[in-house]
Amino acid sequence: MMPLRRAHRPSRIGLLVLVLGVLVPGLVGPPALADTVVRPVLNHDFADPDVLEVDGTYFVYSTNAGNRHIWLATSQDLMRWKVADRDPLPHIGDWADPRWRFRPEAGDFGIWAPEVFDNGHGYTMLYTAHDRATDKQCIGAARARTPWGPFTPAGSRPVVCPAELGGAIDPATFVEGGHRYLLWKNDGNCCGKDTWLYLQRVTWDGTRVLGRPIPLIRQDRDWEGPVVEAPTLVKRGGRYVLFYSANYFSGTGYKVGYAVADNLTGPYRKASKPLLTSDSLRGAVRGPGGQDVVVGPDGRDHIVFHGWDPEFRYRMMYRADLGWANGSTPIVRGSTTRYEAEDAFRVHAPVRVARDASAGRAVGPMEHPDSAVQFAVFAASSGPHIMTVWFGHSSRDGSGPAAASHALEVNHVRVGQVEYPYTGRETWQSAEVGIELREGWNVVRLGKARGTVRLDAVDIA
Repeated sequence: MMPLRRAHRPSRIGLLVLVLGVLVPGLVGPPALADTVVRPVLNHDFADPDVLEVDGTYFVYSTNAGNRHIWLATSQDLMRWKVADRDPLPHIGDWADPRWRFRPEAGDFGIWAPEVFDNGHGYTMLYTAHDRATDKQCIGAARARTPWGPFTPAGSRPVVCPAELGGAIDPATFVEGGHRYLLWKNDGNCCGKDTWLYLQRVTWDGTRVLGRPIPLIRQDRDWEGPVVEAPTLVKRGGRYVLFYSANYFSGTGYKVGYAVADNLTGPYRKASKPLLTSDSLRGAVRGPGGQDVVVGPDGRDHIVFHGWDPEFRYRMMYRADLGWANGSTPIVRGSTTRYEAEDAFRVHAPVRVARDASAGRAVGPMEHPDSAVQFAVFAASSGPHIMTVWFGHSSRDGSGPAAASHALEVNHVRVGQVEYPYTGRETWQSAEVGIELREGWNVVRLGKARGTVRLDAVDIA
């Protein structure tokens, strides 16, 4: 078989490149690899998307833009969307100041991140607007007979407005045991305070709170910067998974993280790394955030989120397949997941301390004929994926650097080999290959072919 490979300089992140090679079972080449790129499904200013399914039609609502308080679009398949010719929230509550502007140059008058749900007698929209009384962003409610609107403001005051905490934004709801819960973020970053995500019971129509708010998580990781926001709560595999966005929304540093709990009220344990970043999406999305989780017409979970256009003028909407490793660990198709070589199943492949390796350790050199490292990798959906192999190759023969390669197997089928250029000692580079994975768990095995290569990790996107 001919080798399939692409070598890179030591940079850990790069834009997607197509890999040339022979197309054999389990291994893919162009144009199939183009399917690994996450692309916008709505090239329109559609930040903080919230998706509602009604009788097979998907309605998505977004933060204010242009001359509308809220934008609305519809779809039958989550891929092709039609923007509605109406503002579903033509009027905001009397408590809100219609003249206030967050970013005047962008026409942003602070009507943010709507949440829409079926209340049993129609539909409720929860939205953020600027409260006259407190001069803070707060959460209000509006109701309509249909998901198209028009939504009419409900109540003379905001639903949630903790002025002492900086106000409240980013409503989201969760239903369990016949009760509806509201998740929200205190807008502490407006005024030098911590930001927390809270959980609080509300009436079934969402227009009044019941009981005290329960704090869930706050910003306490370096990558989160000064803020956590945009909560989304789902239950999968018997556990509660809280998605959230973090860092500054206005640039490529915006990210999506998640935390998991065994009980609704916590404690929530954050993942060690963010789920979606500009880098994990290989530069295809700029500043991913404002996420929502939705079950598609195929019965599978999908994640929708926004990202900036190339000129950072507006935020487009994206959709990606969402799977669950071990029942409750989210994996997003097209976003890189790392698998460390030292954690994989190994045959005659010792673990050694390795300076500058991703976790400070690497495997190898792989010197025996049967030396191999076997990874269990998870795919959110079947199809072509990119595997990036991080390696070090410093072996030489009498004439100079020696050739090196690994035999590649996917799900116990030999599909080709990965060729490695000489890197020098303690220098880590990457080689990309396209592989075909099935939905769920897969086995990827790298076995000795030529030379003595050390393995750091593999990334699957």
